[in-house]
Amino acid sequence: MLNEPSLVPQKVGWIEVVCGGMFSGKTEELIRRAKRAHIAGQKVVVVKPKVDNRYDDEDVVSHNQNVLPGLVVDTADQIVLLTGEAEVVCIDEAQFFDLQLMNVANTLANDGKRVIVAGLDMDFEGRPFEPMPQMLAIAEYVTKLHAVCAESGTMAHYSQRVVDSEDRVLVGETDAYEPRSRHCYRPPVDERRGRPITPISAEDNSNEEQNSDD
Repeated sequence: MLNEPSLVPQKVGWIEVVCGGMFSGKTEELIRRAKRAHIAGQKVVVVKPKVDNRYDDEDVVSHNQNVLPGLVVDTADQIVLLTGEAEVVCIDEAQFFDLQLMNVANTLANDGKRVIVAGLDMDFEGRPFEPMPQMLAIAEYVTKLHAVCAESGTMAHYSQRVVDSEDRVLVGETDAYEPRSRHCYRPPVDERRGRPITPISAEDNSNEEQNSDD
């Protein structure tokens, strides 16, 4: 269920958090909200941490290849300096920032900006992934998204690591993690049990439309 604000006075800021595990659609949802604000004529700035260079060095890209132009920052403090004229500030992959992100988000919201933060709420060992717990606590609006378990097909909110690494921060593409439900989650590292995840292509969509016409 989505929990977005509506009918709020102008020049009143707030914080929205979109959280969940890998492949749950967090970046997809952040992009959707950013595009809606842009269509409404609001000035939108999207930022991401420099460490997240999986699909592009600057653009914000979802696993399904939806793209928004973004600004890259090394630290959370830089976000305030780069978003002075923005009405909506979107921050992706928040788990890669430090606890200063909480102060930054509060500063932006107190300045009358809508702040949308997306990130993992748990690490690969199932522990709360700072600074997301702090962001959840101070946010006015929270949306928790779920993926589909690669093993059982049920609702998944864990990120199962399937490569041999115990580093807490491992910028992962589809070959490093897969979504798991509670009863299929085996921390810290497990073998891959689902099929590799590939983006939906135009060819896939055309085949689905053709099959529906048959």
